[in-house]
Amino acid sequence: MDLAPVIKKLIAANLETPDDLARFKRWVAKKFSLTLPSHHTLLQAYRQFIHQQGRPEDPVIIALLRRRKIRTLSGVAVITVLTKPYPCPGQCIYCPAEARMPKSYLASEPAAQRALSHHFDPFRQVQARLRTLQANGHPTDKIELIILGGTWSAYLKRYQAWFVKRCFDAANEKNEPSLADAQKRNEKTDNRIIGLTIETRPDFVTAEEIVRLRELGVTRVQIGVQTTDEKILKYIKRGHDLATVSRATALLRNAGFKINYHLMPGLPGATPAKDVRVFRRVFTDERFKPDYLKLYPTVVLKHSPLYRLWQRKKYRPYTEKQLLSLIPKLKALVPRWVRLERLVRDIPGPDIAAGSTVTNLRQVLHERGVVCHCIRCREARAAQANSTQAKLWTEKYSAAGGTEYFISFEDRARKRLYAFIRLRLPDVPCAGGDAQLRLHKPLPVLRGAALIRELHTYGQMLPLRRGHERAVQHLGFGKRLMREAENLAKEHGYKRIAVISGIGVRGYYRKLGYRLQETYMVKNIRLPDSSRRIPK
Repeated sequence: MDLAPVIKKLIAANLETPDDLARFKRWVAKKFSLTLPSHHTLLQAYRQFIHQQGRPEDPVIIALLRRRKIRTLSGVAVITVLTKPYPCPGQCIYCPAEARMPKSYLASEPAAQRALSHHFDPFRQVQARLRTLQANGHPTDKIELIILGGTWSAYLKRYQAWFVKRCFDAANEKNEPSLADAQKRNEKTDNRIIGLTIETRPDFVTAEEIVRLRELGVTRVQIGVQTTDEKILKYIKRGHDLATVSRATALLRNAGFKINYHLMPGLPGATPAKDVRVFRRVFTDERFKPDYLKLYPTVVLKHSPLYRLWQRKKYRPYTEKQLLSLIPKLKALVPRWVRLERLVRDIPGPDIAAGSTVTNLRQVLHERGVVCHCIRCREARAAQANSTQAKLWTEKYSAAGGTEYFISFEDRARKRLYAFIRLRLPDVPCAGGDAQLRLHKPLPVLRGAALIRELHTYGQMLPLRRGHERAVQHLGFGKRLMREAENLAKEHGYKRIAVISGIGVRGYYRKLGYRLQETYMVKNIRLPDSSRRIPK
């Protein structure tokens, strides 16, 4: 059936809410004697109709018809790509080694399947995800690019540069002669990469590597920590100790990176009680304190050395019952300034020889009423807000020879998070710990500078229209948090502030008076403007 009459009614209905859309779909089914039309069917028909009419898209209609809204409810469109199979320097006993995949990944995992189907070509991977997101009604003007594939820093440097460049080329929809050219174009293109994440090992994090990561445009680093128990680290042949984790964390933090730890409950030698102590130490020991966290409860995979230990009955993974008892205890320890991104790895059940096969662990716990104070459990997502609902909150903590401020706009009950900023102040400007001093030579731009490590506003990416003036991303929370951070830095004697900006968001900071120096957006600041401080 030609759906043009239905689309005309849809446009004229001026729908505002999902309930409005549900009622409209029921009316359409009855009026035109149709089965209930899907969101996707209506979306495709709507886009075809307005294209024929030469009319612009209505962002509210697009948002209502969007499939899998969760994809962009955190304020960005996440695109995950994988690097090609390549030898890993690690010998970890739990890690699978499937010949056609990067080490630690399985071909059956969703992101890995997509990468394999595109022969690990970065351009094709990014383009395919862009097309899928756009076809389902998701905006792609703010992209968080996540590059997975084991130890990124072990890959050849020329491959790294080529891989990242091709990702930018795909977002730009244009091939450029160099990475620098591709990055410059991305500052003003339609699909802007506002954050870039890689994963590596702590023993590969050096001052020189950090400079390279910044040249590539990296803003967040995932590092495999797995546990804070030295004996377990040695037994699983991790290849580094806690001192290495501490040095890597300090270097990354003092360069402004967001830090994401991977932890593995249930490793050989662990017990639920030990894992609770490990978790507590991660957030109380000043050497650690990551911003993001992924939990990967240990399971036995056929392509790993751990499989042979399990066969000889020398290892037994946690059961589902044990995990459902342990994870709530771990979640209760998560501070408000941490985003607990994953509770379990998305490994299909047939690949797991022993251990829990529950991949929707977060959903199971939520249904049991288990939530925590982490960012993910509190982010606003599709909620709306206004200035009277939002209150300014500040969390202060020490980490790696400096003071961290997590400044946020939340509701008064602190159950809904609208926006936040991470500000780092080294204890003494121009001095600080060993890790900081080691960075001053390769990154002199950071000498004497306060650091903004992250600025994030939550809520569905949604242009304004009648009835949506309170959408979270349109209340100016970002600018207000920047002003608050700048004034706080001034009060503590800092005269400069540096932002570890993603390539695609440099223009935003330029409007706030920042200028590109080396790979950071930098602004000179003077005396505090007390008249403009936001009341707490």
